[in-house]
Amino acid sequence: MSTTFSDLGVPGRICDLLNRRGITKPFEIQAATIADALEGRDVCGRAPTGSGKTLAFGIPLLADVEKAEPREPRALILAPTRELAEQISKELLLLAGNVSIGVVYGGVSYGPQLNALRKGVDILVACPGRLEDLIDQGALSLASVNRVVLDEADRMADMGFMPAVRRLLDQTDPDRQTVLFSATLDDDVARLTRDYQRNPVKHEVGDETPDITTAQHVFWNATQGNRREIAAEAIDAVWPTIIFCRTRHGSDRLSRQLSKGGLKTAAIHGGRSQAQRTKALGDFKNGHIHALVATDVAARGIHVDGVASVIHFDPPEDHKAYVHRSGRTARAGKTGVVISLVQPNQLKDMRRMQRRVGLEEPCTEPDATALWRLSPVPAHSPRDADTKRSKSDHNNRSSDRSSQSQKPNSRNAGANRSRNGSGTSPTRKKNQNRHRGRSASNGSSVKSRKSQSGAGSGTSNRNEPQKQSSVAKGSNGNTAKAVRRKGSNSNKRGRHPAKTANGGNRKARRAHLQRTSQ
Repeated sequence: MSTTFSDLGVPGRICDLLNRRGITKPFEIQAATIADALEGRDVCGRAPTGSGKTLAFGIPLLADVEKAEPREPRALILAPTRELAEQISKELLLLAGNVSIGVVYGGVSYGPQLNALRKGVDILVACPGRLEDLIDQGALSLASVNRVVLDEADRMADMGFMPAVRRLLDQTDPDRQTVLFSATLDDDVARLTRDYQRNPVKHEVGDETPDITTAQHVFWNATQGNRREIAAEAIDAVWPTIIFCRTRHGSDRLSRQLSKGGLKTAAIHGGRSQAQRTKALGDFKNGHIHALVATDVAARGIHVDGVASVIHFDPPEDHKAYVHRSGRTARAGKTGVVISLVQPNQLKDMRRMQRRVGLEEPCTEPDATALWRLSPVPAHSPRDADTKRSKSDHNNRSSDRSSQSQKPNSRNAGANRSRNGSGTSPTRKKNQNRHRGRSASNGSSVKSRKSQSGAGSGTSNRNEPQKQSSVAKGSNGNTAKAVRRKGSNSNKRGRHPAKTANGGNRKARRAHLQRTSQ
């Protein structure tokens, strides 16, 4: 008999919200940890990315968290990256009910975060750097925090956050409950467990290197000069793709180069503003771009299902970085492809890394067609699709133009062109207006102008004479008034609009035309 959330002790209101979202059966890590967390025990969990850890620690917090006072949150969730913090807060908000949830991270303005803290936040999701900054400003205190969650603890250690994490934990309630989740439980994470958890219950789910065993891995020979072309061909064959570069500058440069080649890409790294990172990630999730070019800061911060491939454009720093990067594909039970571009001077280090993660794949020559057999996504080329789309748009426009040219004497089309001036260039319109002005100043009758402007329309329109009549009046009256407002200069030249409009002195008109032509 399968376990349900209700069997684990989850309150009915949260179970109802889960059912509305179609979540009826807990994942393995959720079934293993939720009951212990609800009992208030410290939990140390190891599970692969994409295994449902957010609900594993989020449901117990939402079930038991107490109401917070202004600037004094009661529960704290620490995450290594902005993207992960934002994702956690959004996931919990869907089940929050009356529980208030706030999120703080760098790269955005302080205003909204300070306002939320002043109102009171029950559960605070935070990145260590911005949280310490706000504490230094006196914006909040952690003294009332009696529940702490450390998500992606090994990643926080890799990114150098461990000293900050320890300082933050020291400021919380000494009798707090501490829940820790990580992909690995060795080194710094083991020391953190020893120093800050009390008799934690351990739960380990999945393989030690789950991100490695579920994906297909290929290693291609490459050079500094041809890496970009190889990467473009790989994306052409299998996408959406995340490409990892070592530096921010390298990410931006590769993104520009791939975009010039016809692929739609976006760069995401620590040097981009939060708005830029959010937009890039949103476009990637929505399928608006083919590839996301990222640095290692995004290795744990990007949680997107359906990533078809990962490309190591630059080699990872170590075997842990390889695991973290590669884990962006083959998530939630799906398969994926991991492609490493190996230059001759990197071969030795790559062999060493392979041994650490348990891989024995040889380095081969690039073969994009081989990716089609390994990818969970049907083989297709985004650039071919764009070309077909552009050709289709061109054919539709050509068809529209040809259909219009086949009916040059259409009564409705002629009337519309006569009313709206469609198909007439701005220069031609200007000349037509100038011609109307001359006709008016030379005493042309309204009746003759009606017949001129209506020519070629193929029909008379009931509203047309009224519109043209108003134009004629404007030419005889408004134009004259406008010229008078210019002052005495026009009158000194013998240019009297009123007299000219009424068919006045022919010699004065001839002299005026000679002066203007000069």
